[in-house]
Amino acid sequence: MAKVALLSFSDGREFVHRDLESFVSGTEEAISRALEQSGHQVVRATGPVWSNAEAVAKAREVAASFPDLTIFNYPVWAFPHFSMLAADATKGPLLLFSNIDPTYPGMVGMLAAGGALDQAGRRHFRLWGDVAEPSVLAGLQAHIRAAAGVSGLRGKTFGRIGGRPMGMYTAVANTDQWMSSFGIDVEEIDQWEVVRLSEKVPQGAARAGREWLERHAAGVHYDAKRLTPELLERQVRSYYAMREIIDAYGLDFSGIKGQPELTNNFATMDIAEAFLNDPYDWDGPKETHVCATEADMDGALTMQVLKTLTGLPVLFADVRHYHSDLDVWDLCNSGQHATWYAARSEDPAENLSRVHLYPEIFYFPAGGASVSHIAAPGEMTLARLTRDHGNYRMQVTKGEFVSFGEQRDEKLARQSTFEWPHAFARIDATANEFLSRFGANHIHAVPGDITAELALFCDMAGVEFQRLGGPR
Repeated sequence: MAKVALLSFSDGREFVHRDLESFVSGTEEAISRALEQSGHQVVRATGPVWSNAEAVAKAREVAASFPDLTIFNYPVWAFPHFSMLAADATKGPLLLFSNIDPTYPGMVGMLAAGGALDQAGRRHFRLWGDVAEPSVLAGLQAHIRAAAGVSGLRGKTFGRIGGRPMGMYTAVANTDQWMSSFGIDVEEIDQWEVVRLSEKVPQGAARAGREWLERHAAGVHYDAKRLTPELLERQVRSYYAMREIIDAYGLDFSGIKGQPELTNNFATMDIAEAFLNDPYDWDGPKETHVCATEADMDGALTMQVLKTLTGLPVLFADVRHYHSDLDVWDLCNSGQHATWYAARSEDPAENLSRVHLYPEIFYFPAGGASVSHIAAPGEMTLARLTRDHGNYRMQVTKGEFVSFGEQRDEKLARQSTFEWPHAFARIDATANEFLSRFGANHIHAVPGDITAELALFCDMAGVEFQRLGGPR
């Protein structure tokens, strides 16, 4: 649900305004009703604007609610300077909306206001039509989701657990830039906190988590060396430690460095990362918490944007391999995928029935379980915030996760690192375009097509939108 401010504009001549007031209010009521039925909270001013003083007062009135998006409604001709004054009192994304009615020149009012705002350099968006039409309402919804994505970042805190992993420049962002561009603060936290706090987790809680995983996973493949019940409980303890850190520091999303300190000497964070990103754990349903492996800041930021736009768990992966004979990418990273992606079911047991916990491979001598599964097929939007000369761009491609059947999927997975989770993806971009232009080794995905919302989000956030394999 988003909060939407709605402000309607009328003619500045009192005798004209009085004649039009009920019509203007009726169009506002229709917009408000449609948005409220869609689940949004609508904040309305006390009547249409038809004077300078009202433009300022009523814009401030609705702005005080800190809406995600402000809609200026133009059902009739409205004096453009009212919009200029109201826009000056309005912060955040702004949408101009006009009905299409030959009886009343609302379109003229929107264009006159929009042109004036252009001249003054006030960024805004425009939409027109009858809100009763599904396509028009869908357009409103897309703008609202994008605006909520922008406002949903402001005031958030990211927790970076550890520092730069293995020399990855693309995993480290400028904290000043994050604050100025997105309104996000960064809390630096040492990985020792994970170790220290995990030791305080009650034995019963660690055992209960392990036993839940043993009951529901397709298999827990203990090898008495790199995966033992004790190591799995240590990973469960690490998950609880992260939950405590999140609560103590008020973190909205996070990233864990992991390598090499924890993976060499303590345990991998695969269980913690997977279940933080899941909408459930062994204690029951919960809200997802975006957590990026290798403390990838821009990866976590991308995931937080995708989560805000969709409300769904977000996938994190390496761009591991391209099977040219199948035109399929193997998206794979050490245990990072939320288990939800195994079946994308509301029932955790259904997802876990397709998940195996394998001993970590030789890269991670401290051991622990790798959370292994094949992502279920379906339409996907894949995206990543990257930087070019310090400027942010959102690189986006559409695609789908595919499955070739259990036996062939396993054969493909064994060509890289079988113990890790895999998503086999076909994307719009050609291999040549993608490998020539994509600005990171990590990529992120959510189900469905949200390219329109991402394009609007970028426009509102001042980020370049780059569509790979599609129109730019």
